[in-house]
Amino acid sequence: MHYKFVMFMSWLVCHTPYALLMAVGRVMGNLYYLLIKKERERAVAQMMPALGLSEAEARKVVRASFVNLARNVLEILYMPRLNEQNFTEYIEVEHLERMRAALAENKGVVVLTGHIGTWEWLSAAFSLNGMPVTAIAKPQPNIQYTQALDDLRKTIHVEIFSRGTSELIAAARALKQGKILGFLADQDGGPGGAFIPFLGKVASTPMGAAVFSRKFNSPVIPAFILRQPNGKHKVIVGEAMRYEDTGDTDKDLFDFTVRMTKVVEQVIRENPTQWLWFQKRWNTTPDMQKTGKHHTVKAREAE
Repeated sequence: MHYKFVMFMSWLVCHTPYALLMAVGRVMGNLYYLLIKKERERAVAQMMPALGLSEAEARKVVRASFVNLARNVLEILYMPRLNEQNFTEYIEVEHLERMRAALAENKGVVVLTGHIGTWEWLSAAFSLNGMPVTAIAKPQPNIQYTQALDDLRKTIHVEIFSRGTSELIAAARALKQGKILGFLADQDGGPGGAFIPFLGKVASTPMGAAVFSRKFNSPVIPAFILRQPNGKHKVIVGEAMRYEDTGDTDKDLFDFTVRMTKVVEQVIRENPTQWLWFQKRWNTTPDMQKTGKHHTVKAREAE
């Protein structure tokens, strides 16, 4: 039932003019800001110390971020309308040659990104340019929602591997085959993450991007999609980052994760209305950290 509902909503959205969808998104976002108190207050509370804003300033930015989120949801439902012929009407890509050069190394490409802008459309910027795109994503609590979302992703030729499952073996195989493998690196990493300052407060950070880059000697390309004032999306493709092997694997993985975290953090600071501020990003505290021989990274103070 949930699957059919999502797919019906997608059909409806796909038969609605895009400009009207964005207007609807503005209304939905403002309603969400007013009605969903728990997420709103969490977002405000987390934004104030992170960006050094007053409560009034934070509320204004959070409201704008809710509008952006509502538009994101509608755009995810709109994905079946994107194709190789029309996607440039919605998305422009800056420095696509950096991704092409990284793929040409034939070692796969780890894409570093986050819940910024309409992140699902980031994949389209590459897949609709003829590049093989896969990504690791956290399953939704409802399996039917996960199935619907994965089917929407298939319309833009993206293969998804579920985080925390045996599908990570297939993700590793995809990277080994020279494909793009995307990581959302701004989520809570749980007890097994690296504890690194993020937006002014220590957070458990996922290490997957660093681990996969090390294992396959793959370049890491930072890439983010940002909504522009003119309504289009701009994809920013950064310069390749490399895992540096000094012989101390624990430290090398940690240091590389620190470097990548700083990149994500900077993009969020420069585009605060486009991040999910109500994420439970700082839920895992250092005292919850895993210990034992299989845990490769110890908490360190980031430089």
